[in-house]
Amino acid sequence: MRIPRLALVVAAAAIGWSSVVVVASAAPPKCADLEAVQIPAAPVPVATPAPSQLCQIVKTDQAYSLNITFPLDFPDQTAVSDYVKQTRDGFLNVAKSSAPHDMPYELDTTMTQYGSSVPPRSTQTVVFKTYQSVGGAHPQTFYRAFNWDQGNRRPITIDNLFREATAPFPLILPVVQAEATKQFGQDAAISPGAGLDPSKYQNFAITNDAIIFFFDQGALLPEAAGAFEVSVPRGAIDSMLT
Repeated sequence: MRIPRLALVVAAAAIGWSSVVVVASAAPPKCADLEAVQIPAAPVPVATPAPSQLCQIVKTDQAYSLNITFPLDFPDQTAVSDYVKQTRDGFLNVAKSSAPHDMPYELDTTMTQYGSSVPPRSTQTVVFKTYQSVGGAHPQTFYRAFNWDQGNRRPITIDNLFREATAPFPLILPVVQAEATKQFGQDAAISPGAGLDPSKYQNFAITNDAIIFFFDQGALLPEAAGAFEVSVPRGAIDSMLT
């Protein structure tokens, strides 16, 4: 049994994946607001030297285990906190249901942070990678990335990453195809319909040298291939970035 995004589909439809930034005078968030505890930054992969305040949610039971790590100081913190809460609650709703299962359910969400200082804009990114096992034939792995434009103080999505009237995906797809074949050791055929679909590229991180795309299990290749990531050098597509 596969629980699509741990019941996040309904929640996402209600609030949308895009982020709305509201400036308010509310007190700074705390780890305890999400039933989490503060942890040192060192154990978490960070692709940029800037440290973050990190929080961790750990819940265990005979029927399940849950572990989520997230930053508490990302510029678009409301969107990050909402995602963490949805992920936690969606999993627990499934794990605590009366449906029988032989093995404990499991959810493990880790994070990596990235940054870019190369024009046209400086950016900050956090990428969540979630492994879930909820009784299906195979565990599932999926990503969620949040990108922030430091200069314009707004979220970056695949819809506003590239300039209008440009065509980056015919240049990106061959790189993804070649890298997927290299990673999986065989001809990993990606259909043009999927490989040129911007919606397949929603999870990405911007660095000084590349745009790293993260693909959910089953997004571009058969689910048996698993989730994977591809680093696309900025050289060929840099002029198309907004």
